[in-house]
Amino acid sequence: MSKAAYKRRDSVLKIIVSEYIATATPVASEAILRHHSLGVSPATIRNDMASLEEEGYIARPYTSSGGVPLDKGYRFYVETISGHAALPGEDQKRIRRLLDTAVDEYDTLLKIAANTMARLVGNVAIVTFPKSAECKFKHIELVEMHQYMAMLVLILSNAVLRRQTLSFDESVRQEQLGEVALKFNREYAAQTRSQIAGKKLELTPLEKKVLGTISDVMASEDAIEYESSYLEGLRLMLGQPEFVQRERMLGILELMEAKGWLRNVIDWQVTEEGVKVIIGEENRETALHGLSLVFSNYGIPEQAQGTIGVIGPKRMDYSRAISAVNYISGLLSELVARVWRND
Repeated sequence: MSKAAYKRRDSVLKIIVSEYIATATPVASEAILRHHSLGVSPATIRNDMASLEEEGYIARPYTSSGGVPLDKGYRFYVETISGHAALPGEDQKRIRRLLDTAVDEYDTLLKIAANTMARLVGNVAIVTFPKSAECKFKHIELVEMHQYMAMLVLILSNAVLRRQTLSFDESVRQEQLGEVALKFNREYAAQTRSQIAGKKLELTPLEKKVLGTISDVMASEDAIEYESSYLEGLRLMLGQPEFVQRERMLGILELMEAKGWLRNVIDWQVTEEGVKVIIGEENRETALHGLSLVFSNYGIPEQAQGTIGVIGPKRMDYSRAISAVNYISGLLSELVARVWRND
C-alpha cells in the first residue's frame, strides 16, 4: 500500500470515529463521501473500511453496514488528537473565574471543579482530594455556643476547614476559649499531629479536651484516601444511548457504590505527569470495559496531589475531555501551590 493510500485510510478511520462519537450510529461509506472530500470512489472507501475491519480498528455488523470503532480504532484516534486538544479561550476564562471564587476552601473548590468538568464533557467527572502524607495545624477558633458547649473551627494545611462541636462537664466562657485558641495557634502552628503529640506542654483539663478533639480530627484527615472524592455527572453519562440496557447501568452503579472502587480503578493507571486515556478493555475492571477514562494528577509532586478525571462511554468526545482535564488539572495545581505558599 502506498503512503498516500495509508494516509487516506487513516483519514477514513478518523472520520468514522469522529462521526460515530457525534451520532452513535454506524458510519457508512456513502456518508463519508457525502460529507468529506477524499477524491476517491465509493469502492475505494469500502476497500479501506474492509482493511480497517480486518486489522481490528472497526467492526461492521453486516458486510453492507457502516463501521463502528473498536478499542484499537479509538486508541488511534486519541493518539492523533492528544497534542492538539485545547479548550476555547472563553471556556478557560469562565472556569478560572469559577474556581478563583472558592480557592480559600478545598471542599467547595473541588466540588465546583467536578461539577464544571461534568457539564463541559457531559459525563462523570471525578476529583479526589489533594493528599499529603500528614496534614498540618494552621489555626483554630473556639466559639461559645452556651455555657457547656462550644464550636471548634479548625483550619489545616491546604485550606482544609473542619468544624466540631465540643461539650464540657463544667461551664466555660468565651474568654477562656479565646485564651486556649490563642495558646494553640502560637504553639502548634504549621505542625503535624505527631509533632503536636511530641510537644510536651502543661495543659489544663479544658485544653486537654480541645487538644484531644484536634488530634482526632487531624487523624481522620490523615486517613482520608480515595473515598474523599467529588463525583458529578452520573445522570449525564447514564442518559446516553450506551446505557439503555438496564444491566449495563446497574453494573456501573454497583461498581461506583463499592468502597474503594476508585483506588482500584486509577491507582495503577495515573502514575505519571500529563493526561492519561484508558480505553475499554485497557481497564482492569470488567465493569468498565465499555467505558473510557481520561485522568491526570494535579497538585504539588511529593507534597499534595490529587486526581481529576472523566469517565464516560468509549464514544466520548475525547478532544473535549482531554482538553478539559488538562486545563482544569493545571489550574487546580496553580491553586494548590498558592495555598501551600500561604501556609
